[in-house]
Amino acid sequence: MAQVPQPLDALAVRTWCSLALQALGRAREEIDAINVYPVADGDTGTNLYLTVESAAAAVEAVFAGYEAGGAQRPTLADAVRAMAHGALIGARGNSGTILAQLLRGMAQVLAADGETAHTDARGLRLALRRAADSAREAVAHPVEGTVLTVASAAADAAIGAEENCAEVARAAYDGARAALAATPGQLAVLERAGVVDAGGRGLVAVLAALVETFTGEAPRVLDGPGRGVHARADAAHTGTSVTDSAGASVKGDHVHARVDGDDAYARGDDGDDAYARVHGDTGADSEECAGAPEDGGGPAYEVIYLLEADDGAVTRLRERLDALGDSLVVVGGDGLWNIHVHVDDAGAAVEAGLEAGRPYRIRITHFAAGDVHTTRAARPPRERVQRAVVAVVPGEGLAGLYQEAGATTVLARPGEPPASGELVQAVRRAHAREVVLLPNDADLRHTAAAAAEQARTEGVRVALIPTRSAVQGIAALAVHEPERRFDEDVVAMTSAAGATRYAEVAVAERQSWTMAGICQAGDVLGLIDGDVAVIGSDVTATAETVLDRMLAAGGEMVTLVLGDEAPEAVAAHLEARVRESYLAVDTVVYRGGRQGPLLLIGVE
Repeated sequence: MAQVPQPLDALAVRTWCSLALQALGRAREEIDAINVYPVADGDTGTNLYLTVESAAAAVEAVFAGYEAGGAQRPTLADAVRAMAHGALIGARGNSGTILAQLLRGMAQVLAADGETAHTDARGLRLALRRAADSAREAVAHPVEGTVLTVASAAADAAIGAEENCAEVARAAYDGARAALAATPGQLAVLERAGVVDAGGRGLVAVLAALVETFTGEAPRVLDGPGRGVHARADAAHTGTSVTDSAGASVKGDHVHARVDGDDAYARGDDGDDAYARVHGDTGADSEECAGAPEDGGGPAYEVIYLLEADDGAVTRLRERLDALGDSLVVVGGDGLWNIHVHVDDAGAAVEAGLEAGRPYRIRITHFAAGDVHTTRAARPPRERVQRAVVAVVPGEGLAGLYQEAGATTVLARPGEPPASGELVQAVRRAHAREVVLLPNDADLRHTAAAAAEQARTEGVRVALIPTRSAVQGIAALAVHEPERRFDEDVVAMTSAAGATRYAEVAVAERQSWTMAGICQAGDVLGLIDGDVAVIGSDVTATAETVLDRMLAAGGEMVTLVLGDEAPEAVAAHLEARVRESYLAVDTVVYRGGRQGPLLLIGVE
């Protein structure tokens, strides 16, 4: 019986995002392994996965909103706009940034108002064309043999397809696949390495998911599992097998830096601060970058940030960043942009963003000469350690504390919870046979569970301890002993975390109903075990009330974690309160640092 074609609607978008995420998850390691141009940092597949994960999450949120309201499913326009926005704000690396623009280009057509709805084959053809054109426009100096070439070939091939979406998708996939196989002949660095373009390989996986969306069947791959067109290119150009190019992902050293060596930090004329950590392991890649040298030289830093600015300011920003460095890609529109550039002066790139508008989610990657510019063949494989701890932490101060204790950390900034792909990436970075995962946030339970499941499929033994606060994570880490049997270590850490009550002191952002009554914007809230228990007007007084309530049930150790915005005297006041009122109770104080919570309290 013939398959009934899936119509082009919101459900198709949802299905496509889900299938594309699965496809990139399966192909991630293959794509990471072939990332050679111009910076061989081996994270293209991971970045594409994280970008699509953000797009898929945004689409799911739209569906959840409609279902919660009892309304029908969202429209096609609702779904594609959510997909494009999710990809834009979650784009990682150059490959992810370009993919975000491809999805935005499609959304511009499929969500356009007009007398004729773009829900048929013609609409899909127009969307693919607009996607390819807008992505090319976003790159300052396009280079052939990259994902831009593959996207254009897909759009060209779709022109002659029959009048249904399934045929258009299949034609686009076939055109992209053929163009991908030809990329080594267009870019010498690919030919020398015997691989196809990594970003183009990712796009082929995304288009294969589009075919499966409309037909119910994934396109056949004749080369065997995991090999695809990049295996054929290897054989045709160099005779080198796919596995010859595989190797460990390259990571730079993790540094806390100003642009002068610690933190990238700038202040705008209006007093707003822009802050970023400098990473050597964020997973930013550059395989699609135009005008970048093929010899491994080039600028020392990759700078990426979201920017709120008008079109005129972004036009001027393009000119300034193009003069500062290379690999410039600017995507987005309607006041929100994603900026990507390689420069030697990271501070100047951030300052240019401050002059154009409001930059945030700033990421700076240092291309360490001993890592990303070294060929894989020259790097001996790193031996796995037996056991590691991976923890999500709020604030740089806590990240440093956890790292001193030997943990691999994932930084959670306010309003930016890490995705499951970031946790999986941290597990890989820990490079251990056994991993204890500490989410340190109740809302991250499902995200951490998904990451743990993914890591297990890669052969890592993972135990997820459902810590709900960073102070519970500190308690667990304090009793961690790698020399113990894995199960015994996990039991001890779980017991320590479970025996720790946790609280947080925060400032209310808006009026709201709480368990303690109605709070107003600006009120100081004391949350115990996740629920608002105290509403006050003073941070120190509220913190004291919270601490008294927690110690009323007993305790042996009080842990205080202070954010940079906490009053200077609060720690000393609370320590004195414990000494005077609670015998045999010890207090330890840590600094949470910038972007951490105002005050965390733990009682063991």
